[in-house]
Amino acid sequence: MPSFDEVLKEAGEFGRFQKRVFFLLSQTGITFSSLFASVVFLGRAPDSFWCRIPGAAELSERCGWTLEEERNLTVLALRGANGSASAACERPDVTWDTSASCASPLARGNHSSLPLAPCRGSWVYEQPHASIVSEYDLVCGNAWMLDFSQAILNLGFLAGAFILGYAADRYGRIPIYLLSCLGVGISGIIVAFSPNFTVFLIFRFLQGMFGKGTWMTCYVIVTEMVGSDQRIVGIVIQIFFTLGIIILPGIAYLIPTWQGIQLAISLPNFLFLLYYWVVPESPRWLLTRKKGEKALQIMRNIAKHNGKFLSPHFSEITISNEEVSNPSFLDLVRTPQMRRNTLILMYAWFTSALIYQGLVMRLGIIGGNLYLDFFISGAVELPAAFLIIVTIDRVGRRLPFATSNIVASIACLVTAFLPEDIPWLKTTLATLGRLSITIAFEVVYLVNSELYPTTLRNFGVSLCSSLCDLGGIIAPFLLFRLAAIWLELPLIIFSILAAVCGLLVLLLPETKGIPLPETVEDVEQL
Repeated sequence: MPSFDEVLKEAGEFGRFQKRVFFLLSQTGITFSSLFASVVFLGRAPDSFWCRIPGAAELSERCGWTLEEERNLTVLALRGANGSASAACERPDVTWDTSASCASPLARGNHSSLPLAPCRGSWVYEQPHASIVSEYDLVCGNAWMLDFSQAILNLGFLAGAFILGYAADRYGRIPIYLLSCLGVGISGIIVAFSPNFTVFLIFRFLQGMFGKGTWMTCYVIVTEMVGSDQRIVGIVIQIFFTLGIIILPGIAYLIPTWQGIQLAISLPNFLFLLYYWVVPESPRWLLTRKKGEKALQIMRNIAKHNGKFLSPHFSEITISNEEVSNPSFLDLVRTPQMRRNTLILMYAWFTSALIYQGLVMRLGIIGGNLYLDFFISGAVELPAAFLIIVTIDRVGRRLPFATSNIVASIACLVTAFLPEDIPWLKTTLATLGRLSITIAFEVVYLVNSELYPTTLRNFGVSLCSSLCDLGGIIAPFLLFRLAAIWLELPLIIFSILAAVCGLLVLLLPETKGIPLPETVEDVEQL
C-alpha cells in the first residue's frame, strides 16, 4: 500500500485545492493578531481626566455647567487657591457646598491650606468610552489592572494551547477550529458589552483561549495538507499575522470607541464558520484514527480539484501502526530525540515571545503618534517572512533559526551601551533586533510542526507554544521592573536569552526536504 506522501504527490502537493484552503485559513492570522495586540488600542490612556470633588456634581447640575466649566470652577480653581499642583490621582479633601455661588463658588471660606485625599472612583473623562481605561477607571492606583487584563488574555492563550490542542488531536482539526471560531466571536461580543471589569476579564480569558485554538489549529491543517517541499506555507501564513498588526491601527483610527474596535476584531470570526463546507478534515489526522477510507476519499477530491487523477492501485493508504492514545506531556519526553526537541523548542518559544513583546513595548515607551508608530512596527515584520522564504529551502531551517537569534542578541547588546545622543542609531539597532527575533519567531512555528509525528503534532505544537504565552505574561513585568533600575537592563537580559537560544537550536535535526514524521519512531530516526 502507498504511503500518504506518495498519494499526496500523485494528487498534487500544492495545487489549486491546497492554495484555496491555505488562503481561506490564513485569514485567521489577521483576526488572531488583532486580538493579540488589541490591548494597545483598547487600553490607550485617556487624553484628559480629573477627579470630581464630592458635591461638585450636584452643584454643576444646579448651575448648568459644562464639564469644562465644572473642572475650571471647582478642581482647578480650588487647586490654585490651595497652591497645589497635584495630579488627577488626588483631590483636595473637601465637600462642595451645593448652595455655593455659580459664578464664584470659592467665595466662601479659606481654601489656602486644604489637605489632599486620594481619588476613589470619582474620575471624569473627556471621552468616557474611548478605552477600557476610562470605561472601568483603570487609572492611578488601578492602573495595574490594565496589565492584568493582558496577562489574563495570555493565560487564555495558555489554556487554549493545552485544552484545544489536546482536543484537536483527539476529536479532529476542523471540529475544534470551528468551535474555536464560534467561541472567539461570542466571547468577543460579550467583552464589548461587559457591565463591569470582572465580566470583561472572564470573557477576555475565554476569547484568548478560543483565539489560540483558531490560530494553532489552522496552522496545523495547512501544514498537514501540503507536501514536504511546500511546507514553506507555514512561513507565508505568518505574513497574514503581520497584516493583522498593520491593519489594526487603521481600524482603531477609524473607530472612536473601544467597543467598536472590539467588535471589529471579533465579528469576522463568525464568517470562518462557513469553512465547514469548503475545508475538509486533515487526511493525515484521519489516518492516525484508522479512517483510511475517509482519508482516501478526501485525497480523491483534492486530486480532482487539482486537475489530477489518482491511479486505480491507490485503493488504500498505509495506516499508521502506532497505537493512538490520549496525548500527554510524557509522550513528548519519553524518547531521547523527542525529549531533546521538546525542551529546546519550549525554550525557543519562551525566548522569542519574551523578546518580541519586550521590544514592541520598549518602542512604545518613547511616545509619538501611536497609530503611526504601531503601523511602522508592524511593517518592519514584513521583510522577515520574505527573508525566510528565500533562504529556508536553500540553506535549511537550523542556520536561519540560529543566526536570527544571534543577530537579535548582538543588536540588543549593542543598543544597550550606545550613548543617548545618537537616538537614530539606537532605534535602528532596536529595529534590527525586532526584525531578527521576528524571523526566529516565524521559524519556530515551522520547525515545531516538522519535528512531531502526526499523532502528537497538534498537541506538541500547542504545548510548546504555550511557553510563548508564558513569555507574554512575564514580558511587561520584566521590562518595566528592570527598566526602573536601569533603562537598558532589559536589553541585556534579552541579549543573553537570545544568545543561548541561538546555540541550542543548532542541536535540533535539520528537516529541510524531509517528509513529515508519522510516528515517534520516525522522529527518533531523523
